[in-house]
Amino acid sequence: MDFFFGREKEKKLLKELYESGRAEFLAIYGRRRVGKTYLINEFFKDKGVYFEITGSKKAPKSEQIGNFYREFTAFFPGEDAGIQPNDWGEALNLLKTAITKIPETEKVILFFDELPWLASPRSGFLSALEYFWNRHISRMKNVKLIVCGSAASWMIHNVINDKGGLYGRLSAQMRLEPFTLTEVESFLLAKGIRLDRKQLITLYMAIGGIPKYLNFVKTGMSAAQMLNDSCFKSQGFLFQEFPKLFKSLFDESDKHMKIVKVLAENRYGLTQSEVFDKVGLSTGGYSSSLLEELEESGFIMSIPEYGKNVKERRWRLIDEYSFFYLTWIENMRSSILRRSDPDYWMKNQSSQKWLIWAGYAFENICLKHVAKIKESLGISGVSSIETQWSYHGDEENEGAQIDLVIDRADNCINLCEIKFSNDVYILTKKDQVIFERKERVFRSETGTRKTLFTTLITPYGAEENTCYLGVVQKQLTMNQLF
Repeated sequence: MDFFFGREKEKKLLKELYESGRAEFLAIYGRRRVGKTYLINEFFKDKGVYFEITGSKKAPKSEQIGNFYREFTAFFPGEDAGIQPNDWGEALNLLKTAITKIPETEKVILFFDELPWLASPRSGFLSALEYFWNRHISRMKNVKLIVCGSAASWMIHNVINDKGGLYGRLSAQMRLEPFTLTEVESFLLAKGIRLDRKQLITLYMAIGGIPKYLNFVKTGMSAAQMLNDSCFKSQGFLFQEFPKLFKSLFDESDKHMKIVKVLAENRYGLTQSEVFDKVGLSTGGYSSSLLEELEESGFIMSIPEYGKNVKERRWRLIDEYSFFYLTWIENMRSSILRRSDPDYWMKNQSSQKWLIWAGYAFENICLKHVAKIKESLGISGVSSIETQWSYHGDEENEGAQIDLVIDRADNCINLCEIKFSNDVYILTKKDQVIFERKERVFRSETGTRKTLFTTLITPYGAEENTCYLGVVQKQLTMNQLF
């Protein structure tokens, strides 16, 4: 079976670049394990001359060039210069010479993977690449140059938004995102794995839409079994993944991990100043860049506060695996290594801690699938701003918080209440009072005159009892997220 699954939008772009009658320069970036290298390899593997070189983290320039030279001489045996190049200019000149001997009727794909590692400080790689493209490759109509990196912030600042020799040179850029719920369902079905949507939701809450992680799901395994084997056994791939992931992406990974850990402990997120205070960072450009790097790499997101300026936005941890690891695995590492409880995860499925974790994780899924929520509400064509809202209260008034506010251009606002449950949600009189108070306080504190719709989002839906009918105008289930 051809298992080059999904990525239809990305394949379309690659096809357009491949079939064009000119040289093309593509930059691709995205979270580690999301499938960038696999996408490029699978798409171009049988489409002409395909040369690939991959950077090695923290390897010195001489070692990187040595790796290049070995790959080059193996791929172009007739072009062996007999001596390893001294710098990247010489190395890329060898590649240029070899390419010029290939007929113009044949496509040539040059793939530089893990570019941030190749272009380490003082390596001279970027300046050599600039000359290589500007002076030679840009004039070769049959050549497609692709650079790729997992360090999203580095790729954006040094390639995509470069102000030097690469300025304006890119033909296209591609940020490869994790799979959505719909794509995860289709991905597993294509592998012959059938899980009901509650199982898929549970799986997604723990590992998100990362293809590498999804490959550990096997036929006949429940979501709980897969997580138990991959996360709670010392040989499990996801048992050690968290520190490896951050160290592979960030030079000062300890600071990035501290930020992520602080956000994991604060369900409703933190303002920038609160993050800096809790982590022990001073306010300034350097500290802000740490947040920016985490956001561009897909670990955290900033959510505007309704009615407040951008500086008051709140940062939230949205990487499913990171939150799962910090909630469940980190504090159990010693026990896992001792194999004291091989069925630890299986035994925690109905604990209060599990329900609290699931509540936050389910909220994250909804925040990532706002487009699906809008589609299900019939407002896809309506311009909107998605925010959250909170009111801390005072001596006379109790505080209130709303998970997701969809402020619409048609003079309406959906106040979305996101509730995780393992069964049909049954609203009580207490729920009704809370929902009514939130709507009342929201209108009072924001001063909005728009029509308010309390919208309930749960896995299995809610029973339309008296309490429900008294306060909820619309409800969505997990099916609407697919």
